[in-house]
Amino acid sequence: MFTKKKIIQFLVIALLFISAVLWIYHQLSVSFTEYADERNYREIELFADTAPSELDEDSATEWLATVSDMIPGARSAYLIYDEDLFDFVPLAGSPAILSLFESERESNAFVRALDSCYYLEPMVMSTLYTVDYSLDSDSLVSEAAPSQLYFIPVADESGAFTIGAIMIAVPDTAVSGYENLMRTLLIGATVLFLVIAFILMFTRDPMTGFLVLGLFIIVGLFVAFPIFEAIRLSFIRNGRFSMQTWKECLSPTYLQALWGSLKLGVLTATFSTFVGFLFAFLIERTSFKAKKLMTTLATMPVISPPFSLSLSIILLFGNNGLISKQILHLDASIYGLGGLVLVETIGMFPIAFMTLSGILRQIDSTVEDAALDLSATRWQAFCTVTLPLAVPGILSAWLLVFTNSLADFANPLLLSGDYRVLSTEAYMLVTGRNNLGAGSALSFLLLLPTLTAFLAQRFWVSRKSYVTVTGKPSTTLTDLTNRPVRIALETVSWLIMSFILILYVTIVAGCFVKNWGIDYTFTLANWGEALSRGWTSIRDTVTLAAIATPIAGILAMIAAMLIVRKKFPGKRLLEILIMTPYAIPGTLIGISYILAFNKPPILLVGTGAIIVINYVIRELPVGVENGIAALHQIDPAIEEAASDLGADVNTVFRTIVLPLVRPAFISSMSYTFVRSMTAVSAIIFLISARWNHLTVLIFNFSENLRFGLASVLSTVLIAIVLAVFFLMNAIVRDGKLTEKTISTR
Repeated sequence: MFTKKKIIQFLVIALLFISAVLWIYHQLSVSFTEYADERNYREIELFADTAPSELDEDSATEWLATVSDMIPGARSAYLIYDEDLFDFVPLAGSPAILSLFESERESNAFVRALDSCYYLEPMVMSTLYTVDYSLDSDSLVSEAAPSQLYFIPVADESGAFTIGAIMIAVPDTAVSGYENLMRTLLIGATVLFLVIAFILMFTRDPMTGFLVLGLFIIVGLFVAFPIFEAIRLSFIRNGRFSMQTWKECLSPTYLQALWGSLKLGVLTATFSTFVGFLFAFLIERTSFKAKKLMTTLATMPVISPPFSLSLSIILLFGNNGLISKQILHLDASIYGLGGLVLVETIGMFPIAFMTLSGILRQIDSTVEDAALDLSATRWQAFCTVTLPLAVPGILSAWLLVFTNSLADFANPLLLSGDYRVLSTEAYMLVTGRNNLGAGSALSFLLLLPTLTAFLAQRFWVSRKSYVTVTGKPSTTLTDLTNRPVRIALETVSWLIMSFILILYVTIVAGCFVKNWGIDYTFTLANWGEALSRGWTSIRDTVTLAAIATPIAGILAMIAAMLIVRKKFPGKRLLEILIMTPYAIPGTLIGISYILAFNKPPILLVGTGAIIVINYVIRELPVGVENGIAALHQIDPAIEEAASDLGADVNTVFRTIVLPLVRPAFISSMSYTFVRSMTAVSAIIFLISARWNHLTVLIFNFSENLRFGLASVLSTVLIAIVLAVFFLMNAIVRDGKLTEKTISTR
């Protein structure tokens, strides 16, 4: 591929393109500079014409202050000509301009400028001068900045003699900002063009190269860049480089909070994965009858705001809870590690369930049948065949719950009590003390355990083969449980579901009482007020989530296929960047996006696009993990056969890979929609007057103790998500590839 001819062609193309870009940059820069200078000069001439006929210090000060109305950021000073001294003397003006005049008045350039004013000739200084605008308390520019200086003479009534001169400084922010913007865009265009040309000329599979390039651009722009902006703040204090923030964040207090986060994450991930596997096994690998009902109930905890279950737990089992205090008269407190593990396990086990459900559904049951035919017991078949084949899904589910638990701040904020976790510490620093640098540093610490778990999971999975889908699907499923075991599994599952339903009944009941815990009078007033105040938020939330869902689903499957099936430079880096958003508190993601996308060339803050991008990037790891776990079970020979028959990468993905990973694809899209509808932490910083979000409104109602209104909107949100779930399963049904008939032995 790397022939001498192609290398020469590439270098010639690169040289021509770079030359064209440099010429374009030079022309645009010169044109804009000339335009800015001409515009400023016209405005300054108009300003000079408004000079009062008689000037004293007070009138001059009042008049000079109006220059910023004509030219934003401009500052000025009035120099009166003293005939006795034969020189210009400052009368009034901006402290910043007067300071510059005093320091430079003896320089040759200033002497020539004042001589020109004496002969009634205006002068524009050929070089930029640094003006310390911090001397002016009302200046738009709060620091020293390069500025263009203008000296404009003021004549007497006859117009023949000079009576003074106006010295005006205009910050060079517009020109420098335009040049920086053009430089960034043109450099980006050059790099993109050269990479595309390289892929076309030196790779055998350009489509794969373009897909990898596209993913790197997406994660680089919307993951690495915002994180870099946030981390950069952790090394800056008072505008200068400093390690003081990190010294404070590595103190014993915050290290204790980090240990608390790790302990909470491990416990939550372990219990959630166990419960999720129990439900997934019961539904996918046994002859359990109420599968659709149980699937719906098992996904309910993720289709409500993350803090709603905490509120239900507090209302039922808090210090003055309905059950703990008023019915059972218990003194035990739900606050602390135990309560957090309980709430997070209930709220996050659906993540494990949705991941493991698709994995267990994909396992070819003929392997289990072979074990049973060789006289293995059901338990032996489960331990030696089913469980080992589900290892990629189990590890993926554990990792997703672990990272989600580390990043959660809403539940700890309500239930932690004296138990400290790092996510709430970072949240309080960012929102309570407005210390973005310290919040960034604490959040960065959460990446270390997540990346460690991620790399350990990848190493474990890569050591073995988990292929079961070979192109000949089985249509039957042997139930590995006997009747007593199945009854035990069903009993445990229904007990867990009953407890969860009690929590949701509390939410629904709150819709019909005036004030839960104080006044239980029945009322329907909550519905009218909540729907009238929340209609705009409902519409915006559904619209943005519907846009993000297919984008995240398709991107996840493409990324999973490339990671599992292709070899390319930077594969491990791409995996890490994709997984990174899941380990960072949503609060920091929201702040990072504001820092990164609140200025040119990518100005997204205040638009719906930044909310959609946040949805996609935040939930992409779930889809990628589902896709990777599913692809580990599919024999690559199927795709190789299609490629040998002339199918390109796009055709193989569309006709082979996507149908085989359909359960994982549906799960990832469903999860993206759910999490988009129920997002809080990052979205609370990204909403604007044009785009509201339902969960933020629910959170505001909860903070203001309007539990009735919060319950109504939570109920509406749950109903919407359930309706979309049923619609998605009706439109995108699993093919017969994964449908199985249950048989018993």
